[in-house]
Amino acid sequence: MNVVLISTYELGRQPFGVASPAAWLREAGVKATCLDLAIERLDERAIAAADLIAFYVPMHTATRLAAGFVERVKRLSPAAHICFYGLYAPVNEAFLRELGADTILGGEFEEGLVALVNRLNQNEAQARQPEPTVSLARQQFLVPDRTGLPHLSTYAHVTLANGESRTAGYTEASRGCKNLCRHCPIVPVYGGRFFVVQPDVVLEDIAQQIDAGARHITFGDPDFFNGPTHAIRIVEALHRRWPDLTYDVTIKVEHLLRQAGHLPRLRDTGCLFVTSAVEAVDDRILQIFDKRHTRDDFVRVVSLLRETGLNLNPTFVTFNPWISLHGYHDLLRTILELDLVGAVSPIQYAIRLLIPRGSRLLELPLVQEFVGEFDPAALVYPWTHPDPRMDRLHEEVLALVSGETGTQEDRHATFAKVWELTERSREAPVSDPFALVAQGAASREPIPHLSEPWYC
Repeated sequence: MNVVLISTYELGRQPFGVASPAAWLREAGVKATCLDLAIERLDERAIAAADLIAFYVPMHTATRLAAGFVERVKRLSPAAHICFYGLYAPVNEAFLRELGADTILGGEFEEGLVALVNRLNQNEAQARQPEPTVSLARQQFLVPDRTGLPHLSTYAHVTLANGESRTAGYTEASRGCKNLCRHCPIVPVYGGRFFVVQPDVVLEDIAQQIDAGARHITFGDPDFFNGPTHAIRIVEALHRRWPDLTYDVTIKVEHLLRQAGHLPRLRDTGCLFVTSAVEAVDDRILQIFDKRHTRDDFVRVVSLLRETGLNLNPTFVTFNPWISLHGYHDLLRTILELDLVGAVSPIQYAIRLLIPRGSRLLELPLVQEFVGEFDPAALVYPWTHPDPRMDRLHEEVLALVSGETGTQEDRHATFAKVWELTERSREAPVSDPFALVAQGAASREPIPHLSEPWYC
């Protein structure tokens, strides 16, 4: 049995979601070829020899890219069984099956992939796949097998405050999320559940990436403090074993406040920065998203992390149907006054709300009023802003930030350009934003950041 596992995009990271099932399949005696099409070309010989071709689709962009490869791989290997697995597979099941997918696996997918291979080996043709489309079974993970993936040096790197560049690895200490934010694509699949990856597996995965040159690790957990005891146990063991290793994590505002006592341990064990999905500074929008934090909570977190000595990497859903020109300007002004300009990746000024199938936003009457019919090609329910100026501003900001590099000085220059576009949209006099804050408040001190910014 020849299996090809394909990743198309995962934020500049070497894909855990390919390396993990590769370990399971290889332990079962299966020949598994791993391809990362974000880095390398499609291996047509491997595809032609494949009995099973499985696309890993952990996010929206990855799914759209993968969909574009289906016709080509089917042409190269007409008899191959096509599988899509990962977070975006079950919510887009109908569309993916129309493309030619034979099997859809979501949630904890490793056992499902092994079961699928066993079924194919036994030539068991069934009208409906017996493997669950979404599995929430607890698994005993294996150390991911990264053999055959492009070298870590070809992926994202982290730049330290002193300008030093470090090769960055990536691992996951947990999957799923116990939170139920309405706009989050994790919720339709995991429904508020999360699963830990056993600490010894996490540490051995980190070890093999250090052997490959990693000096920084990104923990890709949707929320590192879903299980704070588990998280702290891992970073303390990590620091004992590799005291010079740095890392970054993602933690929601609510958990940063609730688990504030753990923050010094993150700092002392090598955490460079914390990514947090702030999403908005308008309390009404935060309520619609069911984020469980307020604008004031966000302000408190900025102070809390600053006092602790941790950098904050905030992310936003800047363009949504409920933000106004005044609200967008207020968001920029808040970022400026909190001295976060250097901490915000330029793409964050252009993030537009995606409403995929299964989104909890669709439960709200105020959402049903403006969304269009599901667009299978775009994999979203389309929407337009009630104020046409907001859609025009989004197009202008997106065009601007798409060409920005995101270096520390560029971030301030980009912010000024976005500010100007916003003021022109408001038909307000164009001003210098940095002249509006107290002298020295807009710090130009460099902060650590990844070369591949958070996207979706």
